[in-house]
Amino acid sequence: MNPLPGWRAAFRIARRDAVRAKGRSALVVAMIALPVLGVTAADLTYRSALPTKAEELTGELGAADARFTATSMGPVELQQMPDGVNWGTPQGAPDPTPEEQERPVDVPATFPEGSRHLTERSLPASVTTRHGITDTQITELRIADPMLRGRIELTDGAYPRAKDEIAATEDFIEASGLSIGDRVTVRGPDQSYTLTGAVELPADLWAESLYALPGSVIAPWQRTADRDKNILPPQASDPKWLVQGPPGAGVTWQDVLAANEKGVVVISRQVALDPPPDSEVPMAATTDPYETDTEITAAVLTVTAMALLEIVLLAGPAFAVGARRSRRQLGLVGSCGGSRGQVRAVVLAGGAVLGGVGAVAGVGAGFGLTALFRPMIEDYTGSRFGELTVRPWEILGIAVLGLVTGVLAALAPAIVAGRQSVLESLTGRRGTRRGSRVLPVIGVIALTAGVAVAVYGGVAGDTGLVAGGSVLAELGVLGCIPVIVGFLGRLGRRLPLTPRIALRDAARNRGRTAPAVAAVMAAVAGSVAIATYTSSNAAEQAYDYTPNLTPGTIALMAADNGDNADLPRSRAAVEQSFPVSGGRADIGRVWAGSDCSVYYEEENGCGTLELVKPTGKGHSCPLKGKGAKELALRISADEHKRLMNSPACMDENYTMVAFGTGTDKIVVGGADVLDSYVKLEDPAAAKALAEGTPVLLNSAYAKNGEVALKAIHAYNDRDKKNRALHPGKARITTDRLKVYVAPDRYAATPGIRMVMPKKTAERLGLHVEDYGSFYTLNRDPTDAESQAAHAALDQAGNRAYLMTSNETFRRHDDTDTVLLLLALFAGVVTLGAAAITTGLSKADAEADLTTLSAVGAPPGVRRSLSGFQCLVVALTGVLLGTAAGLVPAVALRLTDLRAALADMREDPMQSAYTPIVMPWETIGLLAVVVPVLAGLLAAGLTSSRLTLARRAG
Repeated sequence: MNPLPGWRAAFRIARRDAVRAKGRSALVVAMIALPVLGVTAADLTYRSALPTKAEELTGELGAADARFTATSMGPVELQQMPDGVNWGTPQGAPDPTPEEQERPVDVPATFPEGSRHLTERSLPASVTTRHGITDTQITELRIADPMLRGRIELTDGAYPRAKDEIAATEDFIEASGLSIGDRVTVRGPDQSYTLTGAVELPADLWAESLYALPGSVIAPWQRTADRDKNILPPQASDPKWLVQGPPGAGVTWQDVLAANEKGVVVISRQVALDPPPDSEVPMAATTDPYETDTEITAAVLTVTAMALLEIVLLAGPAFAVGARRSRRQLGLVGSCGGSRGQVRAVVLAGGAVLGGVGAVAGVGAGFGLTALFRPMIEDYTGSRFGELTVRPWEILGIAVLGLVTGVLAALAPAIVAGRQSVLESLTGRRGTRRGSRVLPVIGVIALTAGVAVAVYGGVAGDTGLVAGGSVLAELGVLGCIPVIVGFLGRLGRRLPLTPRIALRDAARNRGRTAPAVAAVMAAVAGSVAIATYTSSNAAEQAYDYTPNLTPGTIALMAADNGDNADLPRSRAAVEQSFPVSGGRADIGRVWAGSDCSVYYEEENGCGTLELVKPTGKGHSCPLKGKGAKELALRISADEHKRLMNSPACMDENYTMVAFGTGTDKIVVGGADVLDSYVKLEDPAAAKALAEGTPVLLNSAYAKNGEVALKAIHAYNDRDKKNRALHPGKARITTDRLKVYVAPDRYAATPGIRMVMPKKTAERLGLHVEDYGSFYTLNRDPTDAESQAAHAALDQAGNRAYLMTSNETFRRHDDTDTVLLLLALFAGVVTLGAAAITTGLSKADAEADLTTLSAVGAPPGVRRSLSGFQCLVVALTGVLLGTAAGLVPAVALRLTDLRAALADMREDPMQSAYTPIVMPWETIGLLAVVVPVLAGLLAAGLTSSRLTLARRAG
C-alpha cells in the first residue's frame, strides 16, 4: 500500500492550517528560525573571520609573490620549510663564524630574473600630535605601489608621493587628533612631514603607525645623528624585500632553494599555497611533522551539545500551541475515519511545514544580519573579512537541523493528539489523565547519573564525559519538570486568588507548561554555564595578573642622576597634564658606596645594598628549594594559593624592580608614600617614619621586629669625590634596624619592600638622592592627556619618564560584554517562551475566565492572571536552568583544575588557583528582572475586557 497519498493529504491540511492561523504559524516559525538564525550567523562569522592561508598571505605580502629576508647568519647555506617560518643551517653544518655573520648578503641577486621589488624597513619613533607627543612605528615603504594592494588600503586623502609626505593609519589619526594636511614632526632629528592620507591594514585594523617613502626618514635621521652626537641614531629593522616574479611564473620552490643557498629566507605565496612534496624539501628529513590538535576543547563541545538540545526544546511550546488549538480539526479527521496514525501524521506534517519555513527563514535572516553587521563585526575582531565565506554543506546541515527540529518538536503533541478520543477533541473537553510515574523516576536517575558522569569527566580530564554528562543531567531535569510543575499547584493554597489560579492552572495543564519551562530552562542553562565559566576564568586571570604599579597611580622617575634630573620642572609638567588628585609623594633612592647606575662598567666597581632574608619557617618559601616538589604533591590548590600569597614566597617567583631601587627594593620617603602609593593608612606607621623607623612591607624579612641590612661600601677609582672620603678597601657593614612591620597584605606592593626615612639612611652612611614622585589619579588618562604630558616632559628637558599602570590594559577585556550578551539572550528566550505559554493559557482558560466574570470577579483579574501565569513559567524555568547550567560549568573548571595541579606539581611556583565564581549579576538579572518583566508585559498586553458568552456544554 502506498503511504504517500495519506501523507500528501496530511501536508495539504498542515499547509492550509498554517495559512489560516497566520499569527500562530508566524510564532512557530519564529521559534524555529531564531536558533537557526543564530547558528547560521555564527557559522558565517566564524568562517569569514578566520582567515584562510591565502588571506593570511595577502595580509602579509599584499599582491606580491614573495618576501625575501636576509638572516643574521651571513651568506651561508640555509634550509627552510615551504611556509618560510622554520629555517636553519643544514644538519651537521658548522656554525657560521663571526666573520661570516658580519659579511653582507646580496639579497637582490637572489631574485628571479625579470622580477621587480619593493624595500621595507621599520623603526620606532616619537612624533608630535595635536595634543603633544606619542610613540609609534614608522615604516618606509612605497605604499602607493599596486604590489601593496590587499595589505594596505587608502581610505582618505592620497598616498605619499614626496619625501616630505607621510600617511597614517586611521587609529593613529584618531588617537593623535591630527587631520589630513597637518604637519607631523619626528622628534630627535626634528624632521617634519605633511600628513597626506589615511590608510588601513585589513589584517590589523587597530594598528597605529605611519608610512613614508623609502629614504625619507631613516637616512636623514642617520645623517643628523652623525653630525650631532646628542641625537640617538635610528633603531631601524633589517630590510625586507617584497618581490613580484616574472609574469605568469611567480616565485617557485626552485627559486626559494636557490635563495637559501645564499643565506636568504623566502616566504612565497605560490609555495605556501601549493607546497612541494617532502621528498623535495631538504629540511623535512630533519624536522618533526607538525601535530595537528584535533581535540575540541571541553567548553566548545559542551556548549555545542547543549545548544542542539536547546534548539529542540525551544520549538516545543510553539507546537503545543498548535496542537491545542487544532484539536477540533484533528477530531474531525478522526470522525471521518482517520486512524490515530493519520492524526499524528497531520501534526507531524505541520511540524515539517513550519520547520522547513523556519529553517529557510532563519538561514536567510542569518545571511542578511551577517552582511548587515559585517562592518561592526570587523571592527570588533580587528580585521576585515577577506570574503563572506560560505560552506554549503554546513549551511545545508543547519537548515536540515531546523527542519528536523520542527518535526521533533511536533512529535510529543502528535503522540498526545493521536491518543485523544474523538469526543474530547470535538467537544473541547480535556478529560483527565494521570501523569506518568515512570518519567520522573527516569529523570531522577538521569540527573544523578549525569551529574556523576560530568564531575568524573572533569576530574579525569575527559571532555567527552563532561559534555555527555551535562546533557544527560539536563535531560534528567526535563524528565522531572512535570512533577515539579505539579508540586507548584500545592504551593498556592495560601496565596491570593490570581496567583493561586495561575499555579493550579500550570499544574493542571502540565503538557502545556512543561515544554515552556523546558525551553526557558535550556536557554538559561546554556547561558549560566558559559557565564559561570567565563566569570571563573576572568577571576583566575585577575589573580595571575601582576601589576607594575599600585592601581590608580602613576610614577614620575628621573632619567638622569643628581642635579641633572631637574625634577621640579618635570613634576610641574605632569601635574598640569594628568588628572591627578591630592598632593604628590616624593621618593628617593638609596645606595652604598659608588653609584652602580654610574659606575657599572668595572666588575665590583660599585657598592651594593641588600636586605638579608632570614631562614626558617615564616621566612623561607617552602615551594622553592629542597622538598618543594614533594610538598606540591601533598597540598591542594587552596593550600598552594595560601603559600604563594604568603610574604615568604611573595618575591621568590617574580619580583618587579623599579624606582631606582635594585633588588633590595628600598625607597626613601615619608608617610605620604604610604598614603598615596602603598595605601597603608596607619597612624602608627606614619609615626614610625617620622621617628626614623623604616616601615617594612614584607614581614618575611623581619625577625624579632628587626631587619638585617647588609651594605658593601665599595668606591670606584673614577668616583673622585667619594673615593677621597673613603680610601682603602671596601667596607662591609651589617646593621640590624628596628622596623615597623606592615600587615602581610602589603607584601605584594609593586616595586617596594621597605620605606626608609632619609635621616636613617644618612645615619647608616648611605647615599640618598631625590628620584621621583607618586601621584594618585582621579581616572584613567585619555590619549590626549598622555600625549600632552609627554610633550610637557619634553619641553622640561626630557630628564624624567612616566610609569603608568598596566591595570588599564587588563581591565579592557570582553568579560562584562560576554556576560551581558548571555543574559540578554537568555532573557529574550525566557520572555518568548513565557509569552507563548501565556497565550496558550489564555486560550485554554476562556471558559474559566467567563465563569469568574459571571460570579463578579473584577476585570483586572484577567490581566493579573496572565501576568502570574507568565511569571510562574519564567521563574520556574530560570531557577531550574541556573541549577542545570552549573553542572557543566563546575565540571569544566574541574578539568582546568586537574591541568593546573599537574603544572604546579611539575613546577611548585606555578599557580594552581582555579576558582569557581558565580556570575551573580547575570543570575540576578535572569532570576529577578526577567521573570518580573515577563509578568508585567503579559499583564500590560492583556485586555481586561471580557465579552460574556454562554458556557459550552
